[in-house]
Amino acid sequence: MYTIREVLNKKDQKKFMNFPINLYEGNPYYVPVLFIDEKQIFSKNYVYNSTCDCVFFIVVDENDEVVGRIEGIIQKAANVKWEQKRVRFTRFDAIDNQEVANMLFDAVTLWAKTKGIEEFVGPLGYSDLEREGLLIEGFDKLQTYEEQYNFDYYQKLIENYGFTKDVDWLEYKLRAPEVPDERIHRLSSIMLDRFGLKVIHPKSIKEFLDKYVYQFFEMIDITYNKLYGTVPITKEMMDPLIDSFKLIARPDDIGLIIDKNDKVFAFAIMFPNISKIVNKYKGKITLGFLIEFLKTKKNPEYLDLGLIGVHPEFEKKGISMGLIDTLMNIFKEKKNIKWLETNLMLEENKNILNTIAYFDKEFTKRRRCFIKKI
Repeated sequence: MYTIREVLNKKDQKKFMNFPINLYEGNPYYVPVLFIDEKQIFSKNYVYNSTCDCVFFIVVDENDEVVGRIEGIIQKAANVKWEQKRVRFTRFDAIDNQEVANMLFDAVTLWAKTKGIEEFVGPLGYSDLEREGLLIEGFDKLQTYEEQYNFDYYQKLIENYGFTKDVDWLEYKLRAPEVPDERIHRLSSIMLDRFGLKVIHPKSIKEFLDKYVYQFFEMIDITYNKLYGTVPITKEMMDPLIDSFKLIARPDDIGLIIDKNDKVFAFAIMFPNISKIVNKYKGKITLGFLIEFLKTKKNPEYLDLGLIGVHPEFEKKGISMGLIDTLMNIFKEKKNIKWLETNLMLEENKNILNTIAYFDKEFTKRRRCFIKKI
């Protein structure tokens, strides 16, 4: 016997957050969200409250133990931008039981219908800067911190409810080719000189934050504008991301292409991979976590290729060679780096797929967003 209820008190909020930790106990591929960040979704001052309506549900058994959870989000800014009437589901986790999954999806559907919603999509978060997509290939691969793991039976639970594919994302490991292509650096120099541009790395994170961070977010808005599910970035959304940059980003891992007036036209930002540490400490920041985190940040073996983009004005003018050259230089200058791990790339995004074609690449994961009429 299962019971579903809306999450309305701190006790159930804790149950909601702890459930995936318990569900994936001992799984070496699962990477939880840091609790200090995740608990903010229940705050009255959460950055997305001004643009989203949301609801949380848990399903419990006869012993009041959680067996499933889900969050429904009506991202009003996205619905306006894309002229849609959609509700998103995120933070969907469940035991392998169709009844439990149906109860969760039914609850979000009924809630959304009262608000005039016509389509149900997910997994999608508050924005594309959150975790998104259901893992459907790559269950034996460690996730990056920026992405979500799930068991393989989730796809069955979702499709049995009537969801079908909307879009897929791909992920890769990138390495420098065994035989370096000397043309890359030469072409990079030619194309950048032609347009009066240059590649820089900020001297410090402070310089990046003081001088470039708001241009960086503006560039994300511009370059990602037409990508699936994106929403405009607000000042409120920037602030927690800036705090994250202060914590984990390193100046050498930030590449910017700028003109003589310091205007940014392309970017690539990477982060030390901290997945194993977050998995080990189950998303909790302890003294042990901090010691291992700082050690990894100083000398990581792997980097997550977090965000990369080129201004549309220059997409077909070859300046992306500057970013490719920058990424290749990582392997030349930092011999300890074994590979770069990409995050999500839409399977039809030819620009980014063409960019990574210069590397020795290994396909690692596929994720999917589903859709259903309601």
